[in-house]
Amino acid sequence: MPRALVTGGAGFLGSHLCDRLLADGWAVIAFDSLITGRRENLRDAERDPLFSFVEHDVTLELPDPGPLDWVLHFASPASPPDYFDHPIETLRVGALGTMRALDLARERDAGFLLASTSEVYGDPAVHPQAETYWGNVNPVGPRSVYDESKRYAEALTMAYMRTYGLRTKIVRIFNTFGPRMRKNDGRAVPNFIFQALNGRPLTVHGDGSQTRSLCYVDDLIEGFRRFLDVDQAGPMNCRPTGRSSESPHGTDRPGRPAMLTGSVQASDRYIATGSAIRAPKRNATVGDVGATRASTPEPKTSSKSRLMSVRTFWAFT
Repeated sequence: MPRALVTGGAGFLGSHLCDRLLADGWAVIAFDSLITGRRENLRDAERDPLFSFVEHDVTLELPDPGPLDWVLHFASPASPPDYFDHPIETLRVGALGTMRALDLARERDAGFLLASTSEVYGDPAVHPQAETYWGNVNPVGPRSVYDESKRYAEALTMAYMRTYGLRTKIVRIFNTFGPRMRKNDGRAVPNFIFQALNGRPLTVHGDGSQTRSLCYVDDLIEGFRRFLDVDQAGPMNCRPTGRSSESPHGTDRPGRPAMLTGSVQASDRYIATGSAIRAPKRNATVGDVGATRASTPEPKTSSKSRLMSVRTFWAFT
């Protein structure tokens, strides 16, 4: 039976990953400081006897998790309000937290997967961004605490692979949404849904012509699972398949970038929306998955069903 440690396991993505691994018959231990994660995200996981949780800051000396096959490092504030509120903690977990997780993987002869981000590309001048693109980065701007923490984490991961022969993988996550996102998450899709449900005008930065790669959380988790099973280190852009491009004519078809083309309307049955727009004065990150298509999933649900799942989750929390 495979056994994994998930750091940041009580977060939006970490908790979904724990659920998926348990469903696949893995034993899972989750570490989380709960600075941005929520224990209630683990409600389903904690019913499983193969799951255990430890409230712990991974920048500190790690508790003994027992034998491991994988260390899956997801610990980090990830939404702009969170890393603006916790800039030092964000940098510490990207540096010290990543090093402790890598050292643990090395000690246990385990594989290591880093949950990185499209933010490593910065304010991209190239669209779409392939994994070979080095980015256009401001190392001293307010968002740099997150961007640079992940760029450093990637560099550290590669150094451990080259120096110690550690089996490592890097996944760059694009704009993901789904149940367990907080209403005040601050990213575009939950903002749009929350504003629509409350009859408020939508906040759109710029002229609305930007495109985004949107990924539903179940599709993202499927990509993680497939990536663990292939002999490939990455980095891998993880988003639905389909070669995306920055275009004023995006669509909301799965795997394609979408564009805000009209108002968002809430009804008793569903929320109809286009895509999200990045914060002002910054270009959209639009991922190219051509280099890693074999390990990325085909989306399984429609855009309307995905948005409905978030609305339903919020209705019962």
